[in-house]
Amino acid sequence: MKLRFCGYSFHNQKYHTYHMSSELCYLFRLQTEGTAIVKINKKNHPVKKGDLLMIKPNERYELYVNEEQTSGDLHLYCEGNWIHDHFKHMPPLISISMDDLILQLWHHLIIEERRPYIERNHSLTDHLLSALCISLEREMNRTDNVSKHPFIVMKMMRFVEENATKQNFQVQELADSCDLSISRCVHLFKEHTGMTIIEYAQSIRLSSAINQMKYTTNTLESIALNCGFSSYSYFHRLFTRKYQLSPRNYRSQL
Repeated sequence: MKLRFCGYSFHNQKYHTYHMSSELCYLFRLQTEGTAIVKINKKNHPVKKGDLLMIKPNERYELYVNEEQTSGDLHLYCEGNWIHDHFKHMPPLISISMDDLILQLWHHLIIEERRPYIERNHSLTDHLLSALCISLEREMNRTDNVSKHPFIVMKMMRFVEENATKQNFQVQELADSCDLSISRCVHLFKEHTGMTIIEYAQSIRLSSAINQMKYTTNTLESIALNCGFSSYSYFHRLFTRKYQLSPRNYRSQL
């Protein structure tokens, strides 16, 4: 992935601009304040806080801010095969939650790009851009899945994602957070996701373990505990069953 530019804009008076994405380049624009009008391929769309605009290669968009409007946005322009593969089928405009992680990553990326060129850490920029794009994709997919799952099921999935790596995670905590009985909670989750709550929690833990195996030097035993597994032997058994490799062999191949 390669970052072309990244920044923040705020407009409190009449404003108009247009942009045409070049080959393989994607423009992402997140409305953070106020409202505006965007024209995508000759069609006008009102945008409000939380609306994420994505302009694909060779697409044109225009931004209009009227006299009575104020508008703030975060934007970035980037390219790469990974971005193209993951975003080419996404809709041009989607409303996402204003996730703190996304905002923090975007702001850190802006700060890094504002440094004098000789002081920039390009490896850090690459990692920040990758993390931001993955977070945006996750949020877009989560939003797109709202129509597939009832709100209460989406709430349960998010609770599991945020708490699965904690030691002694209990289904009772999830049920309490949703004001449901355990049996009702278990039934709804299985009915709409096709997996049990524990199976979903285990998938979150295993994904977290793989990230720690890639990006830290922690021992496998400490990684197992960090990711919510009660013991290394339990982690080893689940990991080997899913990936057909022991954690140690998997890590040696990274």
